Amino acid sequence: TGIIRRHPTGAFPAAPEPQTSFIPQAAPPPLPQRQPPVTRQSPLAASATATVSIISGWATAVIATSLISGWWGTDELFCIAIGFLTAVSAAATIGGLISLLLRQRIGRLLIVVGSVVALMIFAGLFVAGADLPQLVYGIPILPVAAITLALLPATGRWCR
Repeated sequence: TGIIRRHPTGAFPAAPEPQTSFIPQAAPPPLPQRQPPVTRQSPLAASATATVSIISGWATAVIATSLISGWWGTDELFCIAIGFLTAVSAAATIGGLISLLLRQRIGRLLIVVGSVVALMIFAGLFVAGADLPQLVYGIPILPVAAITLALLPATGRWCR
């Protein structure tokens, strides 16, 4: 500890600065960049797509739940398949809705996938020959409408 001193004991030798001919100047102000014009897209098509997709997903889940509870005692494998398709449809539709409302392009694709899987569920109902109320035969219009709305050019412009 005796080697380290707190205060310097002598003056530091001054080194002369070399002379230069370079004198720094202020940088020129940056040129204003042209921004592309901001276009406000109407959220009407995206809102309609989201609304129809929510209603379609709800109706699909209700029908699938009713089918599973009614057929579980007679055909468990069919009910497991319908349950799996319902889970895939719900996951794709919910993910697509969130992505669509966040203006991401993948949202449209996910809504289409979820609606196609919902149509597969309804095809399974009709192929199985289930005794269904007349209203159920009209419900496949909802996934078709969701697909149509998701593929509209206005919905695509919303996602850009």
